Amino acid sequence: MSALVISSGTPRLVFLDDHHLPFKANPHWLWWLPLLQAPDCLLHIRPGQRPRLLFCSADDYWHLPAQIPAETWVTHFDIERVSSAGAAWAALGPLDADTAFVGEVCPAEQTPHFAAINSSLLLAQLHEQRVRKTPYEVACQRAASARGVRGHQAAHQAYLAGGSEFAIHQAFLQGCGQREQELPYQAIVGLNEHAATLHYQQLDRSAPPQHRSLLIDAGAGFRGYGSDITRTYASGNATFEALLQGMDGLQQALCAAVRPGLDWRDLHLQAHLLIAELLAAHDVIKADPQQALESGLSAVFLPHGLGHLLGLQVHDVAGFQPTPTTPAIAPPPGHPTLRLTRQLEADFVVTVEPGLYFIDLLLERARNSPLAAQINWPLVDELRQWGGIRVEDNVLVTATGHQNLTREAFKLSETA
Repeated sequence: MSALVISSGTPRLVFLDDHHLPFKANPHWLWWLPLLQAPDCLLHIRPGQRPRLLFCSADDYWHLPAQIPAETWVTHFDIERVSSAGAAWAALGPLDADTAFVGEVCPAEQTPHFAAINSSLLLAQLHEQRVRKTPYEVACQRAASARGVRGHQAAHQAYLAGGSEFAIHQAFLQGCGQREQELPYQAIVGLNEHAATLHYQQLDRSAPPQHRSLLIDAGAGFRGYGSDITRTYASGNATFEALLQGMDGLQQALCAAVRPGLDWRDLHLQAHLLIAELLAAHDVIKADPQQALESGLSAVFLPHGLGHLLGLQVHDVAGFQPTPTTPAIAPPPGHPTLRLTRQLEADFVVTVEPGLYFIDLLLERARNSPLAAQINWPLVDELRQWGGIRVEDNVLVTATGHQNLTREAFKLSETA
């Protein structure tokens, strides 16, 4: 391909309604320029020439038209203003015969002009480029981490004050200074038993009579890049508090192991082994930790992957395919939800998020299986009221090891 056209994306109408769903820009668009709220724009890229930006600023008195920010990056583009999506396509003009298109929607009348539309090979090549973060991208992720940490600190204070899930969520937004649609993903705020739902999303407006635990998984955004941070707080049960302390320690040990050349699948299995050791140490399970890993007993308490790549998308691209032309690497048997299976390389950014949960569905399945004899059911039934534990940091792989962007952001906030 000698040229590429990238669309920023088009707002979608709600079914049988006249208002739009929140707009989310094409991540390949954001890789080139940080215009998060600029729908119906086109970027025309030709090697050896300045990128051409067809910027749609609609004639609209119902909404504020998109504006080009007064920032230095605009000097690197030839910018042409247009008044509609149709005008952007018309202004694109004749294209080279082997021009490719990347975007959510290509109008039917435009498809004959492209040699490829969202080519799987081209996307794989672009994804492989995106997996290694530039210094600019790392700076954006540091800024997103700092914002996310401020939100988490505000949410923690709301929890200590006895707030509802909704109030804790609002405190997070206030703390990081962003609207919900600006967040990289819908925040997870679960009190007590709700912490056992991995992606709990209800945000109860009423506070429970007693705050036993809080699991908050929430991140902030900066120029399209996101942070993904989880913290758990608990009181009122010595065993659960000890499990929480142990989870924080083993999570930091897993972070410390991050380095170039590490097979992520091995670290995922190591997380299962460490959690099985923690469960056995506190009499939650009655099994050898290695046997608990091999039998699937540890997966009753940790049913998700250890982490994933992070960047312009929360579950960022290229987690399974080491090169654009090689087959995807399968997860270990019995661990189908792992979102990263390749070896780590310098400039990757990953999340490290081990979890330990008391999930009714999985526990009942275990109760009716050969695993039942290895579980301390009276203790498990007691701990269900606290839901679960997840601790998550964002970690940059460096040439010699790693940098923990999340812990650094918390430390900087405490000294500010």
